[in-house]
Amino acid sequence: MSHKALPATGELLAARIAEQAEVLAGLEPAVRADEPDAVHQMRVACRRLRSALRAYGPPLAAPERELKWLGSVLGGARDCEVLGALLTERARELPPECEPEELAARITEWSHERYVRAWPQVLEGLDSPRYRALLATLRELAADPPSGKGLPPLRKLIRRAQRRTAARIKAARRAAPGVETDRELHEARKAAKWARYLGETAGRPARRFTARMKALQEVLGTHQDAVVAREALYELGRAGGHGFGYGVLYGEQLAVAERAREQLPEVWRRAKKPPRFR
Repeated sequence: MSHKALPATGELLAARIAEQAEVLAGLEPAVRADEPDAVHQMRVACRRLRSALRAYGPPLAAPERELKWLGSVLGGARDCEVLGALLTERARELPPECEPEELAARITEWSHERYVRAWPQVLEGLDSPRYRALLATLRELAADPPSGKGLPPLRKLIRRAQRRTAARIKAARRAAPGVETDRELHEARKAAKWARYLGETAGRPARRFTARMKALQEVLGTHQDAVVAREALYELGRAGGHGFGYGVLYGEQLAVAERAREQLPEVWRRAKKPPRFR
């Protein structure tokens, strides 16, 4: 079957930058109001913009770094939110001998305390001249996008991102079990996410590739969530009280991570297929 011709790389990237710059700026009121999922959506917009800017290389390295900064500013609050929701839900499903309601209440309290400490950083970031300068830069890029002259075809960039993901998966397979494997799988997740976002930029012709990379990213994300959850449960357990319940939750997260690793070969078998643009 013949491949569908993609528009010029610069044209696709410029459209992506304009689209996501508008999304990011439009989310600010919702983020400031702490509306559900708003911080997450702004972080996603940051990542999508970074994937497009990175394709241009050094000329757009500065705004790409600023988007990374903004993502880190948002990250503390969002990570507390996700982790707290995950552990609270799992705690409530434990058997009576684990005191599920008391355990869930303690986890909710712990998560809220962390969120309250992280939230001012979000507002400080959005109030900063650095953030305003970033928005101005994104508006300029959207209004007057950089020339795509000299950029490789987007299909080539996508294949390059796929190869980078393959290298990370290979490194994870070779890594020593435990912390080293966890670290490499986290890097593989980030690489898969980058490949997915480039696929999104190509649009419908790359939809199958994008879907396969999204599936890979989700399995790796489940694994990383379990790693982070175990670290939090260890911290909570050391603080005293509900040790048995925390131990049961810790064991559950070990099992979640193991299942994700078991699913990985099949998901990667599909994701590593050569992309076909139709």
